[in-house]
Amino acid sequence: MSIQEKVASVETLYQNLEIEITTFQKETKLSCVAGCGKCCSTPEIDASPLEFLPWAFHIFKTGKAEETLQELEQNTTSTCFLYRPKSLTEFTSGNCSTYQYRGLICRLFGFGATTDKYGKLRIATCNIIKEGQKENFEKATTAINSNLSAPIFTEYYMQLSQIDFKLGNIFLPVNKAMKMAIEEVLQYYAYREFEI
Repeated sequence: MSIQEKVASVETLYQNLEIEITTFQKETKLSCVAGCGKCCSTPEIDASPLEFLPWAFHIFKTGKAEETLQELEQNTTSTCFLYRPKSLTEFTSGNCSTYQYRGLICRLFGFGATTDKYGKLRIATCNIIKEGQKENFEKATTAINSNLSAPIFTEYYMQLSQIDFKLGNIFLPVNKAMKMAIEEVLQYYAYREFEI
């Protein structure tokens, strides 16, 4: 499978997830607080290179792959490279610099569910949503364990790994995952002509 085919497959997966999340948000009335970047400013985010392949391909097409790779190599922070805080004093307020190309973990967190040790689904979200939207959160938690459909982390990561088993099953700190995604694109086109 070519890089372009992998990117298209990941993007299709993201489109399907977007539909499911939008439906889930309408049903539960859960939403992120505008301008909040608390989860994005967390340094312990792990991701697979495959989930950032569309971003890496976009960077490559704009002619900024080598430059961005160098920036990632020189980056000393563990906070997501794509996160732009409002300021140093308001570090947990900000946004993603390339929201359209954010990874799968970024898309699922807040509105995706995981299974706990008792086999029950639980929404993987932040304390801001749990506490600030407590009533809706509790209703949503009850609903996903009866009849409400919610995006499931493991299901989406399994679908991702079916696109490329190797790149979909390596989990690294988010900046290293992005770096590896860019390297994958650059390596692919090192001896191939890029065709639009």
